[in-house]
Amino acid sequence: MKFNRRKFIQTSSVFGAGLLSSKIFPQQKINQFKSTSTKTQPLIISTWNHGLPASKKSLETLNDGGTVLDAVEHGINLVESDPNIHSVGLGGYPDAEGNVTLDACIMDSNGNSGSVAYLSEIKNPISVARQIMEKTPHVMLAGNGAQKFAIKNGFNKENLLTDKMKNKWEEWKAEDKKMLDPVKENHDTVGLLAMDRNGNIAGGVSTSGWAYKMPGRVGDSPIIGASLFVDQNVGAACATGLGETVIETVGSFLIVEKMREGYSPLEACKIAVKRLLKYENIDGFQVGYLALNKDGEYVGYSYFNGFEYAVVSKEIETINKSEHWKTLK
Repeated sequence: MKFNRRKFIQTSSVFGAGLLSSKIFPQQKINQFKSTSTKTQPLIISTWNHGLPASKKSLETLNDGGTVLDAVEHGINLVESDPNIHSVGLGGYPDAEGNVTLDACIMDSNGNSGSVAYLSEIKNPISVARQIMEKTPHVMLAGNGAQKFAIKNGFNKENLLTDKMKNKWEEWKAEDKKMLDPVKENHDTVGLLAMDRNGNIAGGVSTSGWAYKMPGRVGDSPIIGASLFVDQNVGAACATGLGETVIETVGSFLIVEKMREGYSPLEACKIAVKRLLKYENIDGFQVGYLALNKDGEYVGYSYFNGFEYAVVSKEIETINKSEHWKTLK
């Protein structure tokens, strides 16, 4: 039985995120501390340096006649399928027991959403999240149930733990660490917001989560309102970084609501980051946000320096260094 898409209640929330990376593509132009607006559409913004090829793929999808939701899915698929990106999909960091588990969510311009949590052996969770949105009456499926749904709908099981990441996990075990230092290592969520030539907005988030996390841990990435929120009448936001604090502050929903009140994307992101300051243990943990409003104004903003985001349109192809609340020395 095929279900109609559900209209997601505008006051509810879902979110997803990941953490810190400092590498950039040296061949690309780097814009420092820039927030801007553009009337050029389509427009795609996405987190971190791996967001650049994702955003380019999204633009290619739109230019080939795909929908804005197709653009989000295909762009994120590119990152999920790359074994050299160790914070998303295939080749992602495993949990403390050596298992790679994935979280993702997606949201369209009509307010529909889909989410998957703690998914194993399926490398493209963003696509599973979309299938959940389009084929079920639910928003989120998790664990074994999510995997069974994925297989039933044509996804193939495969081993997501590459030899390289297995070796890193074994080294971590041998050192008897209780938790990975999130500043020295990375678990950088890919978050992507897209606007098509008609101004339709959609977004998605995908991650393998905190490296060597406790088995069963789910971050913000599959939670609508936390890692991701889209309101066609206002704009969209997504998050990366310490998922626990993003969940507790419902960051992406907060940003969209502040934009609804008339704040710019930069002002709205600053408000969301300030909410993090109540956490005494936030120092050493990164949180970054992307925001895009319906007029094409966009920004990246983070708690610490070091957050980068990609911007791609017909006329733009850059990696931007975001403004930030605090400089980490």
